[in-house]
Amino acid sequence: MVHLLATILYSCIMGITILALLEVFKRPNDRQNVCLKGLLLLLLIHSAGELFVYSGAFVHAPGLVGVHLPFRVLLGSALYFYAYASMSPDKGTDKRMVVLALSGPIIVVLGMLPFIFMISPAEKIALATPSTRDPELWKIAVFTCLFTTFVFIFYTLLYLVAALKLHSRHRQQLMERFAEIEQRSLDWFRPVLLIWGTVWLMYAVEFSLGALGWRWFGSGILLPILEVLALAIFIQKALNQKMLNDSEKGLPRASQPNQGQTRTALLSAEKMQLIASKLEHAMKEDKLFLQDNLSLNKLSESISESENHISETLSQFLNTKFFQFVNGFRVEEAKKALQESDKLVTSIAFDVGFNSKSTFNTAFKKLVGHSPSAYRNSLLEKNTL
Repeated sequence: MVHLLATILYSCIMGITILALLEVFKRPNDRQNVCLKGLLLLLLIHSAGELFVYSGAFVHAPGLVGVHLPFRVLLGSALYFYAYASMSPDKGTDKRMVVLALSGPIIVVLGMLPFIFMISPAEKIALATPSTRDPELWKIAVFTCLFTTFVFIFYTLLYLVAALKLHSRHRQQLMERFAEIEQRSLDWFRPVLLIWGTVWLMYAVEFSLGALGWRWFGSGILLPILEVLALAIFIQKALNQKMLNDSEKGLPRASQPNQGQTRTALLSAEKMQLIASKLEHAMKEDKLFLQDNLSLNKLSESISESENHISETLSQFLNTKFFQFVNGFRVEEAKKALQESDKLVTSIAFDVGFNSKSTFNTAFKKLVGHSPSAYRNSLLEKNTL
């Protein structure tokens, strides 16, 4: 039986993936692009396997049914390794994560052995139709589907959670070094990751229900549509994401404090007080916050203190991060401009050092409690009373 819409949609997924691969193969062979190639190749194998079933092509080569399942379990780990290459300054990869990822396909293959060797090609074709399937062989097929799906869910959730933690750590480290993180933080990655996780979980559920003979009106329709959308969004974002240099990826793993570990102050209170005074002078008198793309490195050069000493002073003495410290002064300057001038909000955002209106709005609302426009309107209302 041919599922026409699913066939068309999975053909679209394959086409999008192939075009993306051709684009990535033109790019330098760095870690990020290598991982992106691997992820796209796995997506291509996955969509080809689905197309093989939905198009009815399996009747011509039933021995190939399920060949894509061991590769499918690598999707979550491939997405994690792409994130790792994009956000971590470490040149190597955690061998434990690699070994764990490779164990997934091995487990899937072991679980598929009865389906592979105990069911002939002709019997596999017969299983596709309820009236011709052998009940005992059908139990083997159902077990294979459910087992591979469980393994897929387990490994996918494991690596998606790891990728989310990696992104969170990456963003926190950026906030300790830069006043502008929008172009560096890969904020698109988190929602795309959640979309992929939802789609793959739905895929696993629908695959399991199909194996049990339960179908709903959206079977073979809704999921392919969501996969096309998720893939299109991911590819568009991934291809447009600029490469980050090592300083924009934070600290190597060996230099990072353990999770839950409290930093111990290495500087004396007197030294941190001195640095804090220098920081305040640099912001209030020299107005360094007006510089766009102000970084911890630039501030370090300006006040003649090391980056580590400034970072420690901010976190241990002032209880803040570089990102919040600088943008706090920018927001205060913006409040004055909103009160004293009739400039456009966007113009004020750029004047005080922000590189984008969205970052300005977010920082302003977090510190003031209102958007810049709402804050200005409240000032106008007070003046008219």
